[in-house]
Amino acid sequence: MDGFERRKQKKMEQIFTAAFSLMATYGYAKVSINEIATEARVSPATIFNYFGTKEKLYKATLDHWIEQQLSAYEEVLYSDRPFPEKVADIFVREAKQLKAFAHHTSAKNGVDASPWQMILESSEEKVQTFFLKVIEIGKQEGYIATAYSVSTMQRYFSMYMNELTRCFQEEDNDDISRQIDELLHLFFYGLVEKQ
Repeated sequence: MDGFERRKQKKMEQIFTAAFSLMATYGYAKVSINEIATEARVSPATIFNYFGTKEKLYKATLDHWIEQQLSAYEEVLYSDRPFPEKVADIFVREAKQLKAFAHHTSAKNGVDASPWQMILESSEEKVQTFFLKVIEIGKQEGYIATAYSVSTMQRYFSMYMNELTRCFQEEDNDDISRQIDELLHLFFYGLVEKQ
């Protein structure tokens, strides 16, 4: 990568960081390209040259965010930690991210959910690929039974992710740490006492 490309990448990172931070705080509708440019320390023209419109910047920012999350999760997945610790770490991180993003995309923040839905659909293949890696590693290490279909395991993972996310969304939940530990124990061992 030459110097021009490095500078362009650095500017794009600054723009993504500023756009995500401002939109997560104030909502899509309440943030202007000028505010993002000021926060990113670039000119508004630079943003328009790279992305064209605010909507395209929003889509690219969310795409970038998803890529970062998957990259961080893969780092955890391929670490030397035991499989249950890796999955617990990924679940907790994802639940926290979903909580933050639920606020970011809420109607009260003036965010149209359709771009978010479009991005989720376009990133579904990447998420599916990551999920299959989790299953394969879990099977190799003897933590996931080989008898279950991939679709059944997807539902099982989704069920737990939904509940973890709800735990994080409860404002007055003083017991969150205990509940998360219990949910993760149920995830790995079911209702049977661990032997």
